[in-house]
Amino acid sequence: MSALHKEEQEDWLTVCLKYLLFIFNFLFWMGGAAVLGVGVWTLVEKSDYLSLLASSTFAVSAYILILAGSLVVVTGFLGCCAVIREQRSCLSVYFFSLLVIFLIELVAGVLAYVYYQRLSEELKLHLNQTMTENYAQPGMEAITAAVDRLQEDFKCCGSNNSQDWAHSVYISSNAAEQRLVPDSCCKTITPVCGRRDHPSNIYRVEGGCITKLEQFLADHLLVIGAVGIGVACLQLVGAFLTACFIYLLYKEEEEEFGAL
Repeated sequence: MSALHKEEQEDWLTVCLKYLLFIFNFLFWMGGAAVLGVGVWTLVEKSDYLSLLASSTFAVSAYILILAGSLVVVTGFLGCCAVIREQRSCLSVYFFSLLVIFLIELVAGVLAYVYYQRLSEELKLHLNQTMTENYAQPGMEAITAAVDRLQEDFKCCGSNNSQDWAHSVYISSNAAEQRLVPDSCCKTITPVCGRRDHPSNIYRVEGGCITKLEQFLADHLLVIGAVGIGVACLQLVGAFLTACFIYLLYKEEEEEFGAL
């Protein structure tokens, strides 16, 4: 009677774990879609700004999230199939896939956190130099467009303030046509409006564009780190449930083999 009771208890545990894994796979799939969405959102929204950064860590973090999110969406579907079929080999592949994706997302989260710590220093060291030396220069069209969009979107002028443009290669050249700042600094953009740098004509924001861009990137990095590490933790739960399910199936197969 005790053996029968034990068998029924194990069957009940198997069924419970099976449904728990189904629920987890749904959450896992949703989490994967969220990770993929955050990665795409990071690269698409104001992606021009990436050309203003000295390192590619920010973009790499986003690409890793896109890779991890895509793998999660596919793996979540395969996980459901593995649970339905109750095959230990398929479940084992699913288990190791969870661990691999966990490591990928963890790397993305850690990269985002590390870069968040040195973001301010990098911007202070490189942004002003990039804006003053490369703006409107031959072959620097991407940087020029990025600077213009930065100033227009965030309503700022210059790296630290509008006076930074006085040291610009572009403003010192004949191509500037006597502009004191680029036209993208103007509150209302019209041809050669940058000839007047009066506060009534151009944006003057405390902290300049550095402060605005730093806040924007910091917000994105926090989201990348939180989503990456959050979904990675969810996968540890899934890996544990999968390992338990594999163990119960193994015991069932052992008992069936022993009965023969």
